[in-house]
Amino acid sequence: MSDHRRLGFIAGAVLLPLAVAGCSGLNRSAVGTISYTTPDSKVVTVSNPSVTGCHPLPRGGAAAVANNTLIDMWLYPGAGCTGKPSMYNATTMTNTVTPPLVAWRSYTLVH
Repeated sequence: MSDHRRLGFIAGAVLLPLAVAGCSGLNRSAVGTISYTTPDSKVVTVSNPSVTGCHPLPRGGAAAVANNTLIDMWLYPGAGCTGKPSMYNATTMTNTVTPPLVAWRSYTLVH
């Protein structure tokens, strides 16, 4: 094997993992579903939500949220992922609103 060819293989072996790591953050999704129950008892399921950004819940919010993804999430009482108390909801766990809070209004995924 020539030296040029060997150097080409070595350069490719070094650069390929760097290229893959650089692109891994693009359009990442949480694997699984997030299901929530609205205050009027409708169940809504979201499949493979994006791990970036704030996810608003529909008008009226959610009375219960089940995280069936492979990553954890934060629930917020305010729109735009604001407000206190926020709640950490681990993977495969369900969180139900208790008084005086009326509903969760948004969530973010931990990444």
